Amino acid sequence: MQKPDQPLRLGTRGSPLALAQAHMTMAALRARHGWDESAVEIVVVQTSGDRIQDRPLAEIGGKALWTKELDRALVEGEIDFAVHSMKDVETLRPAGIRIAAMLPRADARDRLVGAGGFDTLPERPVVGTSSPRRAAQVKRLRPDAQVVLFRGNVATRLAKLAAGEAHATLLAAAGLDRLGLQDVGVTIPIEVMLPAPSQGAVGIETLSGNVAMLALLATISDADTFDCVMAERAVLVGLGGTCHSPIAALGRLEDGRIHLRAEIISPDGQETVGDSLRIDRDDMAAAEAMGRGLLERASPALRALFEA
Repeated sequence: MQKPDQPLRLGTRGSPLALAQAHMTMAALRARHGWDESAVEIVVVQTSGDRIQDRPLAEIGGKALWTKELDRALVEGEIDFAVHSMKDVETLRPAGIRIAAMLPRADARDRLVGAGGFDTLPERPVVGTSSPRRAAQVKRLRPDAQVVLFRGNVATRLAKLAAGEAHATLLAAAGLDRLGLQDVGVTIPIEVMLPAPSQGAVGIETLSGNVAMLALLATISDADTFDCVMAERAVLVGLGGTCHSPIAALGRLEDGRIHLRAEIISPDGQETVGDSLRIDRDDMAAAEAMGRGLLERASPALRALFEA
């Protein structure tokens, strides 16, 4: 594709990880089309989620805190496309904005940082996280654990850990890897901690009516990642989940079909409702039904988390 007359403006948050993902997106476009460095420019947009660090995400507006300023910049023509960690993109998006592409998924698992394993933590361990899913999974594995709020970028969380605010914390393997921190932490098997829906995936959005940009971004989209992540997001649609709700889901391609696993967990870790099935790559209805089925099998108390 011919190099654009004007640089394409790629919107991103300003955290080190967000910038790394923006550079990955820019590099993919340049490699695919043989463009030089002047073809794409990065535009940093500060988000509310970056500014507000002292409260859980669910209390201050949920995942929209990561996306609303980038959405505004798209709609007002300040940027041509935006890059996101798909885990941070709310389930229902504005009609005028479309998820146009996803880069190949990185390691979807979590890493435990600060200890060699959950069994090596001391009695009544303090574990730092801002994720309801991780908090519930920690309580399931270690009912004696105290979970404290850890928000901020990766460096901030690691600094909190180093300062002794917790015995351990949990971080996404993909984020650590993208920051060159491959040796930090111990990777937790999927069977022990099923990850958040979309974890490890980088998504790129543009305006639904921008046909040229949609076509351009399609050239760098990884179809396997896209289909699996959209299936995970469809489970969320079926659940009607919010940031208050401990939800885990992962889709993986096996013999041309998606092996989809999902679970919902009570905040104290004492109740888990899970399911696993194989669906066709485009069968989002089955993924949504899976989410609804989890709710139907949940206790009234667990179900209430999804009805707020």
